[in-house]
Amino acid sequence: MDVAEGPTFSSERSGDAVRLRLAGHWTLDACAGIEKGAGALVSEAGAARRAIIDLAGVQRLDTAGAWLIDKTRQELSAKGVDAEFQSISPEFGILLKEAHFRAFDAPPRRKGSYLMTIFADVGESVVISGRDLFNGVEFLGEVVAAMGKSLINPAHFRATSVVSHLETIAFRGVPIVVLINFLVGAIVAQQGIFQLRRFGATILVVDLIGILILRELGVLLTSIMIAGRSGSAITAELGSMKMREEIDALVVMGLRPIEVLIVPRILALIISLPLLTFLADMSAVAGGILVSWVYGGITPKSFIALLPAAIAVHTFLSGIIKAPFMGLVIGLIACVEGLAVEGSAESLGRQVTASVVKSIFMVIVVDGIFAVFFAAVRF
Repeated sequence: MDVAEGPTFSSERSGDAVRLRLAGHWTLDACAGIEKGAGALVSEAGAARRAIIDLAGVQRLDTAGAWLIDKTRQELSAKGVDAEFQSISPEFGILLKEAHFRAFDAPPRRKGSYLMTIFADVGESVVISGRDLFNGVEFLGEVVAAMGKSLINPAHFRATSVVSHLETIAFRGVPIVVLINFLVGAIVAQQGIFQLRRFGATILVVDLIGILILRELGVLLTSIMIAGRSGSAITAELGSMKMREEIDALVVMGLRPIEVLIVPRILALIISLPLLTFLADMSAVAGGILVSWVYGGITPKSFIALLPAAIAVHTFLSGIIKAPFMGLVIGLIACVEGLAVEGSAESLGRQVTASVVKSIFMVIVVDGIFAVFFAAVRF
């Protein structure tokens, strides 16, 4: 009959030696008992010169018990007691060998002032950013070369894959893009009406909605949502393929991962962003029309009649022109981070997070660059 017993031990002294007989279950389910027993072993053998740890009576042993027993042996050795094991069964011997106690040295603390540490971290961040920029430009060159090869030899172009990603990115992304931009347009109109009403210029909310949404907010919000929704998905897909060695399998099969996996996704993003930006502009303007009617008394017919005078064709085109470039940036970052995934789930999560953060940051940077460029050329 196997009755669960707690960890016990007895001691027998013989001159300057002591025999410590262990018995019972030295397992994790009795963790408090084995820790207490290990401490008692050290106290019991503290005055001896030689200690024999007899495991003949141990019925069950797991890694926790083996770790504590071996830790006890090493603590006795550190005190000058010659400790050794006896009566070890083969399976317990393997467990004691594999789960033995290890002392890890703490990493040396970095010397120097706190200010120099900050400067060093900033410098390291700049170097990493420069390396990321270099890798991104290099990856862009590979993508452009793959696209050029597909144009020369259309048999390499994977139209089915592009259409599939268009459905995932554009078609399935329509509801969230339309909803968010509708709400943002409504909020901008409401706040604009409240502020402009103080100056008796409520009618200028038409100019506010038209210019702000069509030039900036529509494409910017859409790009940020696509970076968080589709960019993270692309990074996770490629990272999972990298972890399962599917990308290596494609290389072994004679296929180029750039052509099979990367180009269709980037093309889908480049095509999807202008389409989604157009829908985002229309939904945001619709939200502005609704709120202007409710809060400002501007009827939809009047709003639509005043809108052409508030904006021009280039106001609408400035947002649409930005969209493909933002799609390209999101696709490049998502693919680079996905291919950088290593063989752990932690690495996958880290790269997905980096993909979203870098994509949103670069989307805002690209928007700023275009804003300066359009202002310089008076567009």
